[in-house]
Amino acid sequence: MALPFPIQVFDPAEEYTVWEGRRLPHWGQVGTVCFITWRTWDSIPSDVLEGWRKERSEWLSEHGIDPLALDWKAQLLTQFPVEGRMYLNLISERWENCLNEGRGACVLVRPECRRTVYESLLHFDDSHYSLLDFVIMPNHVHVLAAFPSAESMASQIRSWKRFTAGEINRQLALSGRLWQTEDFDHLVRSEYQFQHFRQYIAANPRKAGLAVQEHQHYSKNLMQGNSM
Repeated sequence: MALPFPIQVFDPAEEYTVWEGRRLPHWGQVGTVCFITWRTWDSIPSDVLEGWRKERSEWLSEHGIDPLALDWKAQLLTQFPVEGRMYLNLISERWENCLNEGRGACVLVRPECRRTVYESLLHFDDSHYSLLDFVIMPNHVHVLAAFPSAESMASQIRSWKRFTAGEINRQLALSGRLWQTEDFDHLVRSEYQFQHFRQYIAANPRKAGLAVQEHQHYSKNLMQGNSM
């Protein structure tokens, strides 16, 4: 099936949008593939998160970078390409290891809850967005997708989280918060990085030691003229 619009990796020469979330900057660009993660609110303890943020702020300040700047990551990679990449990899690894420890209620290990997220992600694929890969873990979700605009990316993520939270709470006879308010997103910057994220998503359940019935993985076949 043809994609609804051409997808690409990030091109700094083309127009892009950066906006500030509650704690993280978010980047968007028309048609650019984005790696997105959102998690349940109880998956990482708040004191652990605050400790990481404090450590990151101190490290950036020591390297002459304002930790509150929206482009702190771009500055880091420009000024310290090797050391900066190593530090970002450390942050990512620590974050993922913590998620894979399976903290919190892990409601997505339940088949009916996982099915709700699965069907929600696929519902508007090839019409509102191009969904390429995703994995539904017990307490978090990783998605690779491209959107027709930065605004549609932000609104679609909110829609996914709002709908699935309502349905899952109904299924479990619960109410209140399910997802952490803010998601993590990263515009894919090269074909190599795109393939890396696809492999990362596919391997995530194995790294977390999950059985087949404890997760849901999806990967679109891009061999028929749909590659970047």
